[in-house]
Amino acid sequence: MSEHANVTQLLVAAQGGDRSAMDRLFPLVYDELCRKARAQRAGSAGLATMNTTAIVHEAYLKLADQREVRYENRLHFYAVAAKAMRHVFLDYAKRKAAKKRGGDAAHVSYDDALVADAGFELSDDQAERVIELDKALANFAQDYPRQSGVVECRFFGGMTVEDTAAYLDTSPATVKRDWIFAQAWLFRIIQPSL
Repeated sequence: MSEHANVTQLLVAAQGGDRSAMDRLFPLVYDELCRKARAQRAGSAGLATMNTTAIVHEAYLKLADQREVRYENRLHFYAVAAKAMRHVFLDYAKRKAAKKRGGDAAHVSYDDALVADAGFELSDDQAERVIELDKALANFAQDYPRQSGVVECRFFGGMTVEDTAAYLDTSPATVKRDWIFAQAWLFRIIQPSL
């Protein structure tokens, strides 16, 4: 049986209530999630110092804790995982920015401790840039939802054009056009702050 089939079977089992299926799924998807996290770090100007392992583990904890999500297929799982990794970046950036503004209360969650132990560190400038990028993406999603889906899949999910097209139920040509448009739009918005 192929790895894709195993991933799909475990996703179905997890949705059927088998809590151990997510534990069996993690080793199968770990390398792919690491590849996607490295791609996000490399593509997030200045964030390449963030620890891949911490990102993947924290995102996976978020995924494993979700009881209501119904994964349509392997591609949907990876898209949701990409969104979880994006939120890991954003949550950490917001905590970093709050600390800069004097909001450094003593509360430390398990996720914070895991991230700190793994060497997950952002400069103040990087934290602000992550927050600005997230705001730009939120505005973009309101005006261009399909193109925003392409950004989620391609940038955050590290998906190929073909996988993105399959997941979004569109053509590869449309994905390519949307990707070029999204890059130009986002660059125009965030470029003045660079």
